[in-house]
Amino acid sequence: MKTRQEGWLGLVAGGVMTLAMAMPAQALDLPGEPEQSGPGAGAMVADALIGRPLLLLTTVAGTAVFLVSAPFAALGGNLDATAETLVKTPAEATFRRCLGCEMSRRAEEM
Repeated sequence: MKTRQEGWLGLVAGGVMTLAMAMPAQALDLPGEPEQSGPGAGAMVADALIGRPLLLLTTVAGTAVFLVSAPFAALGGNLDATAETLVKTPAEATFRRCLGCEMSRRAEEM
């Protein structure tokens, strides 16, 4: 008669063996497959539908915060650093970054 603990142990051991046998197949590099140099289609779709709208909202919110804090930043002498952090960085990530890429540069600059 099997106990509950023996059943779970068999299930875990079977899962570990399945994963161990599947990992070498994922690492196999077939000679006929082309190398992917840029982001995949899934990354581009996710970036276009989720990432860019959120980055646009971040850019708008950063601009609003910058407009409110600009007089205080000017008095403190760090207006340029404030503008770069709150406006320029999110705007570059929104409009300058290639679709699906993680770095804020154009594709030809990479």
